[in-house]
Amino acid sequence: MHERARGRHSKAIHAGFNALDFNGAVSVPIYQSSTFAFPSAEDGAARFEGSSPGLIYTRLGNPTIAALERCVAALEGGVGAVGTAAGMAAVASAILALVDGGQHVVGTHPLYGPSRGLVEKHLARFGVSATFVGAADGQEALRRAIRPETRVVYVETPANPTLDLVDLTEAAAIAHQAGAYLVVDNTFASPHLQRPLEFGADVVLHSMTKFLNGHSDVVAGIVVARQPQVLARLRDVVQAFGFNMDPHQAWLVLRGVRTLGMRVERAQANAQVIAPWLEQHPAVKWVRYPGLPSHPQFELARRQMDGPGAMIAFELHGGVEAGRRVMNAVRLITLAVSLGGIDSLIEHPASMTHRSVPEEEQRRQGITAGLVRLAVGCEDVEDLLADLDQALSQAI
Repeated sequence: MHERARGRHSKAIHAGFNALDFNGAVSVPIYQSSTFAFPSAEDGAARFEGSSPGLIYTRLGNPTIAALERCVAALEGGVGAVGTAAGMAAVASAILALVDGGQHVVGTHPLYGPSRGLVEKHLARFGVSATFVGAADGQEALRRAIRPETRVVYVETPANPTLDLVDLTEAAAIAHQAGAYLVVDNTFASPHLQRPLEFGADVVLHSMTKFLNGHSDVVAGIVVARQPQVLARLRDVVQAFGFNMDPHQAWLVLRGVRTLGMRVERAQANAQVIAPWLEQHPAVKWVRYPGLPSHPQFELARRQMDGPGAMIAFELHGGVEAGRRVMNAVRLITLAVSLGGIDSLIEHPASMTHRSVPEEEQRRQGITAGLVRLAVGCEDVEDLLADLDQALSQAI
C-alpha cells in the first residue's frame, strides 16, 4: 500500500502496513508474544539457518515491530530500519556496528550528553577514541579532525540544545573520502523536515521518544540504513545486545507516527510565531531558531530542511537566575526535559540535560549558563504567548 503513498503525510499513515496482511485490521495488531511456533522441526531449523523467513523469537523479529521499522525506513528513504528500546540504544547500536577497538570517532558538539558520554566514557575502555569539533565550525574543522583510523563521523543537526546546524552534504563527502561512515541523529528535525540519507548519510537514528512518537508516553529509538550491508550490521548488534523494543511499545510509537506531519507542522507554526516574538522581548538577550534570519546558518537551514522545526533556544539578560524564575513561573508550558510531544516543554540545559558536561566545556560548546530550551508543542499559540509573557515578566 505504501508504494502508492508518495507524500510525507501519506507515507506516515500508510507505509509499512497493508491491512490485508493482517486479516483486514486497519490498525497494526500487537503481537505480544515472546516466541513463535514452527510448523515442523525442519522449518524451525530452516529459520535458524536463515533459509526460511519465518518468525522465531521477538528479540530477533516481530510483526508489530517490523511494521514500525518499515514505516520509518520509508519516511527516511532507507533500505530498512531496526527499532530499539530507547534512543540511547539506537546511538549505541550505530557506533558499535561500525567501529572496532582502536578506531576513531569524529563528533560534532554540542551533542546530547549521554551520546558523547557513550564514546568518551564507555567505548574508550575498549580502545575507541574520539575528537569533537563545533557543529557550526564548518568543513575544514571537520576535515582536520579526521585520522587514518576514523570510521564514524557522528553529527546532530539541529544540535541539542543550541540548534547549530551541520552541512550534511559536506559532512558526507568528508566522511566518505576518509573511508568513514556518516551517522546522523535526526531527532530534532524528524524525517518530516529533514532526511539525511538524501544528502549522503549512511545511518540515521532517532530517539522515537520525541517527535516520531509525539505523546510523551513511550521511550524508544530506531536506526535506519542507506545500504543493506550496513542494515545487517545494525540488526546484528541490536539482536546480540538485546537492544530490541517491545511489541506494545512499537505499536504505541507507530500510532504516533501516523500523525507525525500534522503534529510537526502545528508545533512548527507555533514556533514560527513565538521565536520572533521572543527576539523582541526586553527580557531576552538573544534567540536561536533556524527559521529566524538572525540564525548564523539560516540559509543552510533553508537548503537542507523542509522547515525550521519546533525547537527554540534563548538567553535571558538576567542569566541563570532569570531563567530559573521564568521556568518556575510558567503555568501552561511544562517544566520538564524531552521534546517533540504535543505539549510544550521548557528546561535549563546547563543544569539538566547537559549537566554531565563540565562547565568549561559547556561554554565552549555555546551552552551558556542562562540558555533556556523551549520545545514548542501544539497548544493554541495565543495561550503559549500569554504564558511566556507572564513568566518573562518575572525576569525583568
